[in-house]
Amino acid sequence: MDDPREAAAQYRLDRQLREAGLLPEEADAETGTPTGRTPTAADRAAYVETAIQQAIRRGDFDDLPGAGKPLEGLGDRHDADWWIRRKIETEQLRGLGPPALMLRVEHAEFDARLDALPREADVREYVEDFNRRVVEARRQLLGGPPVVTPTREVDEEVAEWRARRQARKESDAAARAAAEASAPPRRRLLRRRRP
Repeated sequence: MDDPREAAAQYRLDRQLREAGLLPEEADAETGTPTGRTPTAADRAAYVETAIQQAIRRGDFDDLPGAGKPLEGLGDRHDADWWIRRKIETEQLRGLGPPALMLRVEHAEFDARLDALPREADVREYVEDFNRRVVEARRQLLGGPPVVTPTREVDEEVAEWRARRQARKESDAAARAAAEASAPPRRRLLRRRRP
């Protein structure tokens, strides 16, 4: 082996296999170094299986989170990438993952993202950009999950944004009026004028 890292890894594996009793403890008469055969894939598998069985006997796998519970994300419709989606959701990762999953997350948060925009021109630009990215993701043949995110109609989204914005303004005005009506009257403090 030319790579010292590979040689060190092979040495560690050989030592662990010898300690587990899976390789004979032979030594070269001149150098004193072990001359055991190189471990095969079956030797490695046996070592791993032995290590797992020892860990089970020690109780290392007892009381793990989710023990005895069904796997989440395997509902009616099977999604092969459910675990990626769940990891992105639980870790609240942004900007990571395949475009199909990122577009699904963005689609779910679409109205909230639009409501955060202050101008109609910004809303139009965002919807057009979203549609462009959806179409671009559908065209790419890089593998990964399929792109099932639908495009959005720009004029419909702008109209809905306007309606939500107007409803929010009316709701805020009503809340302010209710707060003013329920608040005790303000007393004015009179100042004395100094001569």
